[in-house]
Amino acid sequence: MLPSDRLDRFARHIVLPEIGGAGQVALGRAQVAVVGLGGIGSPVVQYLAAAGVGALILIDDDVVEASNLQRQTIFAEADIGSAKVDVARAWAVRFDPSIEVRICRGRIGRDNAAKMLDGGTVIVDGCDNFATRLAVSDACVAAQTPLVSAAVGRFQGQVGAFAGHLAGQPCYRCFVGDAFDAEDCDSCAEDGMLGAMAGWAGTFAALAAVRVILAAAGVGGMGDPQFGQLHVLDGLAPALRSLRIAKDPECRGCSAA
Repeated sequence: MLPSDRLDRFARHIVLPEIGGAGQVALGRAQVAVVGLGGIGSPVVQYLAAAGVGALILIDDDVVEASNLQRQTIFAEADIGSAKVDVARAWAVRFDPSIEVRICRGRIGRDNAAKMLDGGTVIVDGCDNFATRLAVSDACVAAQTPLVSAAVGRFQGQVGAFAGHLAGQPCYRCFVGDAFDAEDCDSCAEDGMLGAMAGWAGTFAALAAVRVILAAAGVGGMGDPQFGQLHVLDGLAPALRSLRIAKDPECRGCSAA
C-alpha cells in the first residue's frame, strides 16, 4: 500500500495500466545504482527520483566544473568545485526526502565494482570510458544484476539493457569485445556534444531501467525488458533504430553464465 501523499504524487503513474499501484510499489522497493553523474547520469537521477524509485546508489569520482553545466542538469554554477556525488545526493533528497541515497565517491573498477554496486536492483552505467564500462558489466554478470548501459557523443546516443547472467542473453562485453579494456576512448571535450542529446540518452536510460524493474517484479504491462537490444538515437535526423546484440559464446565476461 502507498500512503495518501504518495498516491497523489504518483497518480499519473498509477492510472497507467502498464504501471498501476503494484508497479509503483515495485519502483518504491527498487534500488538503482547510477555509475557516472555526468550528462547521462544527471537526467537518470532526476527521472528515477521522479518515478518513485526508493533508493539510489550514486557513484562518481569527479567534481563539478563550469564546462559540465552545458549538459549536466542537476548542477548549478554555485556547485563548481563540489563533489558531484554530494551535489547529486543533496538534489535527490531535496526533491524527495523519502529517497534513500548512498554515495560512493571514487573511481569504480575491477577491484571495487562488486562492493560499490552491491544491492542494486538494476545498474545504470553512463560513465565515459570503456574500461569502467567493462568492469561494471563483468560485475553485473557475477552478481546476476541487470545492466542498462548508455553512451552519447556529438549527436548520437546508444542505450541498451543487458543480462549476461541469463541463458542466451548477451552482456555488454559481448557487444564491444575485449579491445576496449584500456582507457582510450574519445572525450566530448575533443569531439563536442549537443547538451540535449545527453538528456535524450539519459531519459531513455531511465525509461529502460523502469521497464527492467517492473519486468523483474512481474507487475505492470510495459512488456519485455528488451535485454540484448541496443537503441541508437540520432539527434541530427532525428531518428531511432534498434539492433539485436548476439551473445558471444567465447565472451570472457558471460560465457560461463
